[in-house]
Amino acid sequence: MHIRSGLMVSAAAFALTAAAVSAQEIQPRMGEVVPGLNPAQQARFDAGQLAFEHVFDAAGGLGPIMNDESCAACHSLPRVGGSGAKVVTRFGNSGPPFDPLENLGGSLLQREAISPECLEFVPPEANVAIFRITPSAFGAGLVEAIKPQDIMRREIVPPPGVSGRAHRVHALEDPPEAKRKVGRFGWKAQVATLLTFSGDASLNELGFTNRLAPVENAPNGNQKLLKLCDNVPDPEDGPDPEGFHQIDRQTDFQKFLAQPPQTPRSAMPGETLFTSIGCASCHVATPYVTAANAEPPLANQTIKPYSDFLLHNMGSLADGIVQGDAKEDEFRTPALWGLRARAKISLLHDGRVTGGTMEDNVKNAIAAHDGEGLVAANNFAGLLTPDKDKVVRFLLSLGRAEFDEEGDDDVDDFDWFFLENAGSFTGPGSFFGPDDPQAVADFDQDGDFDLVDFTVMQRAMTGALVGAQERADGSPVR
Repeated sequence: MHIRSGLMVSAAAFALTAAAVSAQEIQPRMGEVVPGLNPAQQARFDAGQLAFEHVFDAAGGLGPIMNDESCAACHSLPRVGGSGAKVVTRFGNSGPPFDPLENLGGSLLQREAISPECLEFVPPEANVAIFRITPSAFGAGLVEAIKPQDIMRREIVPPPGVSGRAHRVHALEDPPEAKRKVGRFGWKAQVATLLTFSGDASLNELGFTNRLAPVENAPNGNQKLLKLCDNVPDPEDGPDPEGFHQIDRQTDFQKFLAQPPQTPRSAMPGETLFTSIGCASCHVATPYVTAANAEPPLANQTIKPYSDFLLHNMGSLADGIVQGDAKEDEFRTPALWGLRARAKISLLHDGRVTGGTMEDNVKNAIAAHDGEGLVAANNFAGLLTPDKDKVVRFLLSLGRAEFDEEGDDDVDDFDWFFLENAGSFTGPGSFFGPDDPQAVADFDQDGDFDLVDFTVMQRAMTGALVGAQERADGSPVR
């Protein structure tokens, strides 16, 4: 039995209350796996995480120019696979037409090198140079499993006042003559698949050549410097004893990352306001159902990433960079799930909204919206302060784990301490709603934090799911 502040709970009571919520699983926290992986998939995820965290060196193919030494170095917040505190630089010449200055190493600046003489710089020919923050990969496999027609539907029949368009791009793993696919990753939806993302990022962020991107980047386009600094034959990636390449392992890790949690899961008045002022015209609040032919358990899943994944004209938020068919002033609607983690650091594509509280950063990011986002931003500005706060509370529910009272992305004794001392343990009844602070502990959303919720919190603290799945070795699957 378990004792907390004089509360004694018998094993029988735990069994009864657990049965009451067995139909609803604890949401995985950010950085954990999609529920329901079979042992082979779990092994692929585990191997993929090792690959994602692998620290490269020059002998192993790092460089000669790069932005860091591992995938995890840039995708680390709040857990491996997330976004990052670092920024990358894109540059080019505005023209017109825009010139990415590929012959001078553009449009991506690699800020590090394995030897000083190969360090890149933004060339004087560039009159555009901007920062971008690293996007998160949480839920990426589920995003990849969204049916393309469900993205294109909003291009064909857009909501009033917006006119987004799908970015059709070539996947690196496809033959040159293959039909282009709907882009859904990257700030400009310039990437359609996770395998393309892995191959492209391995080359451009790590300097690690692979079967999809076999040609090394020359420092600022200088082939003589490339010969001087790069002594490892290309491609540097190759099959491991099981036949997987490094980029395949990286893909598996991203593919099986769970979607960020949302607590409370529904009924927050701020979401209703969010929709009513026009934010959901692009940050779609309607759930997607993933494709039936996706790899289980990614198939037939209902997800709410809060994005239409279309390109939109963003006016003064433009970064001046053209990628594929995406213009200088266009961005893909970022998925808002997991927003809470980024709001602690910085928001918008270049991280310009930073330095404030989470609440201040969210408000300032909304205010900065322009172009097709201007109407929604103005509508938000016109709300009364209590209603603005409701919208912000809803947005900060995106990425919050159940029972995480202290907001540090885990569930432990400190969360219980704060819940207990705040008088949150109320017993059966209806005492608060989804907009109240205590709602973080109301697992079944019935207006209280009672024995049913307490039982589930114990499982969340120990890392066990309700109706816990187990690996072959008997350990719980999270």
